[in-house]
Formats: sequence, C-alpha cells, structure tokens
Amino acid sequence: MNVRSYAPVIGAFGLITMIFGLLMGFPLVVSFLLRDGATTAYDESMLITFGVGLALWFSARHSRRDLRTRDGFLLVTATWLFMPVFAMLPLVLYQPELSITDGYFEAASGLTTTGATVLAGLDRLPLSINLWRCFLHWIGGMGVIVLVVAILPLLGIGGRQMFSAEAPGPMKESSLTPRITETAKALWVTYTLLTVACAIALRLAGMPGWEALIHAFSVMGLGGFSTWDNSIAHYDSVLIEAVVIVFACAAGLSFATHYRALHKRSLAPYHEDTEVRFFALVLVGSILMLTAFLMLQPGAMSLPTTLRHVAFQVVSISTSLGLASTDYGTWPVFSQLWLLFLCSFVSCSGSTGGGIKMVRAIILYKQVFREILLALHPQAVRPVKLGRAVVPNSILHAVLAFGFMYMVSIIILTLLLGGSGLEMVTAFSAVIACINNTGPGMNSIGPAGNYAGLTDFQTWVCSIAMIIGRLEVFTLLVVLTPAFWRK
Repeated sequence: MNVRSYAPVIGAFGLITMIFGLLMGFPLVVSFLLRDGATTAYDESMLITFGVGLALWFSARHSRRDLRTRDGFLLVTATWLFMPVFAMLPLVLYQPELSITDGYFEAASGLTTTGATVLAGLDRLPLSINLWRCFLHWIGGMGVIVLVVAILPLLGIGGRQMFSAEAPGPMKESSLTPRITETAKALWVTYTLLTVACAIALRLAGMPGWEALIHAFSVMGLGGFSTWDNSIAHYDSVLIEAVVIVFACAAGLSFATHYRALHKRSLAPYHEDTEVRFFALVLVGSILMLTAFLMLQPGAMSLPTTLRHVAFQVVSISTSLGLASTDYGTWPVFSQLWLLFLCSFVSCSGSTGGGIKMVRAIILYKQVFREILLALHPQAVRPVKLGRAVVPNSILHAVLAFGFMYMVSIIILTLLLGGSGLEMVTAFSAVIACINNTGPGMNSIGPAGNYAGLTDFQTWVCSIAMIIGRLEVFTLLVVLTPAFWRK
C-alpha cells in the first residue's frame, strides 16, 4: 500500500479535524462567559484537535488531485471512527475519572446522534459540558462531512464523493440543486432554521433559555442527550412535550422535502413524498394501538395521561430521538419491544434519524408483496413503485442486500454481547438501540438507567454498533473488503 496515494484523504481529514477543533470554540466561549470551570478543558482540547488537523493537512499539502469515489468512502469512515477521539477530549479532560472507553462511547453516541450515555448527575455538570454533548448531536445530525462539503471545494477538494458516501437513501441518487456545494448549503440552512425555531418554541413553552437551546440541538439532531438524568420527564410539561413531538416529527422527515417546501412556499412536497404518508400512518396507528393496549392493563392510568405519554414515546423512539417523558421501562414488555421495532425503520431517508429508513422498509414490503403475487400468478408483470416511479432492479437488489447485512450485524453484535455475559434481552435491546442510533434499550439500559454498568468490551461493541448504524452498514463494509485496498 502506497501511503502517498492516500495523501488527498489525509489532507481532507486534516481540514475536517481543524474545522472540528474550531467548533469547540462555541462551548469554550460559553464556558468562559459563565465561568463554569470547564474552560481549561476546552482550551486544551481545541489546541490538540486543531494542532493534529494542521499537522495532517500540512503533511499532504502538496497533493493536488481530487478525491475519487474510494477516497470518499475512506474519508467518511475515518471521520466517524476517529472524530469521537477528539470529541471526547473536553469530557475526559474535565472529568479525569472518565475512562477512554467511556469517553469514546459518550462522544460517539453524541456524534452518531444515538443518545446512549454512561454519565449520571447530568444536572451537576457544567452547562458548557452539556452544551457540547448536545452540540455533537447537531454536528452529527446530517453528518460532519455534509457540514464541511460546502467549504472543502473552495480549498481545492471536491465534495461530491464524500456526499454520496455520507448522505442516506435517495439523496445519493438525486441532488436538490445542480451543484453539491449548493445542495449542502441548502440542507444546512434548512436544518439551522428549524433548530432556531425549535429553541424558540421550547423557550416559549417554559424551558429555561440555555436548556431550550441545548435541547433544540438534541431534538433536531434526533440525538436524545438531555441536561437531566430523567430527561424531558424532569419538566413534567405537556406543552414542552408537544413542542418536542412536533419538531421530532420534523427532524424525522427528509430535510430535502423541508427545503423544497420552504423554497416553493407550499405544502405540496409533503403530499408528494411517499415516505411522509407511511411515516404518519405508522405513528398514528402505533399511538392508538399502544394506548388501547396500556388502557387494558391492570392499574392503568387515565386515558389522557396514557395518551400523552404514549404519543411522546412513540414519536421519540420511532424517530430515534430517545428522550423520555416517563419511565416506559415499567410498561409491559410488548410495548417496549414495539417501540424498539419502530425505531428500526420509521425515520425517513434524508432525515437525522437512524434505522434502515422508511423508504427501504416500503421497498422491502412492496417487494415481498410482489413475490407473493408472482407465486400465485407467475406470468403477471407487477413492478415495484414508489409513488409513480418504478424502482429499478438495481435498487431492489441493493435494498435487499442492505436488509440482509443489517440483520446479520444485529445477530453478530447481540451474540458478542451475550457471549460476554450480558443478559440476552439487555444485549439485544442494546444492539437495536445503538445500531438504530436511538439510545435507551430495556432493563438496566432503559430510560431510567444508562450504559455505565457495561464492561469495557461491551461498551466498545456498542460504540461500534453506533458507528455501523450511522454509516448504514455498507460504507464501513466497503472499506473493510480486501478489494478496496488493492491498487
């Protein structure tokens, strides 16, 4: 392997690392103004991160060629694997008792918008630390690569290869605007506007100013970190929960659809988006079903209270947000398993959510239905359609392959956790929660607990599960194949 041939990737990664280091300036300024005691941790973290990035960029500064497709895959994978190392620096420097394993897990959970945590006593942490944790959600919401793809072309580094490796689902096949730079800018402007709107709405609903901004980062990134151990339940506010539901649903839809709606000043793009209809149908159906199911249980709460908490948890877990308005770990096992099932597919492609995405679930469902019909009528011609468009066989095969590898990944990771001594229900729910970037699982890692009780090995398995989920399996697999490294 010729290291010199990877100089463009090294240089681009160096630039991304420098930009990431500069982003630490936000919590640094907040820490300095509030004098919360974490300023030194940000000073050192920013210096280390920017310094490493500068050294990498400087070492590859003479490379002028543009990034190729394989370079894009390598850069995206390297970014998601190594950026948590820099992201954890403020955490471990402020809390020296936090191990590297737990620090990496917390940072990876932030950047991948998973929201699983090993920390307790969140309300006693400096405000800037909680700000940084949730700001990581916002940065990772649509990908570190998409964040800088509008900047890198100005520095002589093409962005389309990175964008195609990073962007989920149909956004790989279609651009919103003719140039990738304009596409990235359009997505992030839309993302920022919705985040500002969410922060204002939370503030008006009664949440304190800084907490409103912090939770807006968490909600729009569909991350799930909070400033309180008991999450949104701390506020016990129907109005705050309603705001979170509205903006979690917005974040669970495609930002490409939001952009088109804003650009056209029309709701028509939502009506035209096939995913939106299925998204709404699954959420409403699940809320009604679980509400009826819980009302039939002994000692059930009143209908309004049950509907309130079911609606919040269905939206929160389905979109992979992971915030909690109550300890739903006390609900019957069926309810908890249904929520985990929903987080596997409900979020739309092009959203900040996790899972296989609604568009793939629709295609898989229609393909299964087509195979059943063909078994009955072998001569029938029934193409799979999304809306009015026929889905090409190449897409069908790719979705089927993705679905297979998604299930294989869950099985292997669950067996690894189970084999390490973790109780199997907890192991399975941990893998589902992490690979779908949702956060809380069942039992000890449920909404009332956290991941602090896992061994180092189990914590690393969950960290890898988060990254596999965020890279949607195949990006990582491409880099791990021997053929990728052949000249």
